[in-house]
Amino acid sequence: MENILLLVHTEADGSLAKSALESLQAAQALAGGLGGAGLSVGIVGEKIQDAANQIAGCGAAKFLGVEGAEFAQPRYASDAAAAEALCKAAQATVVIAPATSRWTRVLAGVAARLNGRVETHVTGLRAENCAVSVTRWYYRQRMEAVLSRAQRPWFLLVDPGSQPAWEGAAGTATVEPVAVSLPESSKRTTVTGLRAPSADAQTIRPDADLLFVTGAGWTKKQADGQTHVPEAEKIIFDFLKLTRASLGSSKSLVDLGGEGQAVISFLTHLNQIGQTGSTPRHPKGLSTCCHGEEPHAVGWRFIKERRAISLDANCGWARGKADVLYVADAFAVMAKVNELVAAK
Repeated sequence: MENILLLVHTEADGSLAKSALESLQAAQALAGGLGGAGLSVGIVGEKIQDAANQIAGCGAAKFLGVEGAEFAQPRYASDAAAAEALCKAAQATVVIAPATSRWTRVLAGVAARLNGRVETHVTGLRAENCAVSVTRWYYRQRMEAVLSRAQRPWFLLVDPGSQPAWEGAAGTATVEPVAVSLPESSKRTTVTGLRAPSADAQTIRPDADLLFVTGAGWTKKQADGQTHVPEAEKIIFDFLKLTRASLGSSKSLVDLGGEGQAVISFLTHLNQIGQTGSTPRHPKGLSTCCHGEEPHAVGWRFIKERRAISLDANCGWARGKADVLYVADAFAVMAKVNELVAAK
């Protein structure tokens, strides 16, 4: 019989993030598929009662909590100690957690402490014949594998965006406190502040409904034989500001800076989508001035609705990779789109 522990941490306001609710949905479905497996929830944070109340209706057998000022901010020593204590208190055999930066940094070490094993980038969980298996992608999401292990405890870091978020009633949860005593040596790392770009300067928005991807065509010579990079920057930036979309890019475009060519100033390799970049999971995607060839299009694997703008009617997007292809000038189309959106 498996004992499943959902391991989550609170956000700055004491609530649970969407990624935590996605992992809860996966844990709940797995427990149901195993027919009677115990489901516990372990919460770490400065104050955890509000987070427990947020998911009180999830059907967990018990809620365990580690709270205090020492657990408000991410820190390896304190987070590892909290996770270890919660796993022991729940007698967990399968530990499910969202693959946030906080847990991804910590759980491999916790697995080693408990003589367990860990899987990262989990995109699916299933129960068949009372056995647990998980799916994950390899080689930049070009190959999918189904894995199972006999070693316990088994830690599973679930990729954000790969599962539907749990939706249920809030309530009042009874949280059992789990004591964790931290030596002074575990408190040496402190967070002195946070630095983040302004809202307008932020271009990577994982929770955005739309992924807007730019290709190298934005910096190439246009119909008049000239490049129009400043105009391209304004059109793209205005669209992001108006729609709050997330910005992606092809590798060729972000590499142009190293080749001495004109570049989109606010693009970096962090915006790169594709075989050598990220694989986002937005509901919709719009590609502009990209050819849609396989190395780039592989990053769109989890985008549910794909549209593209290209002057080439025979590009990769036209060969079954896009749901809708607009054969048009992206400069003209996006300028008109900005005008229409601004008018609303």
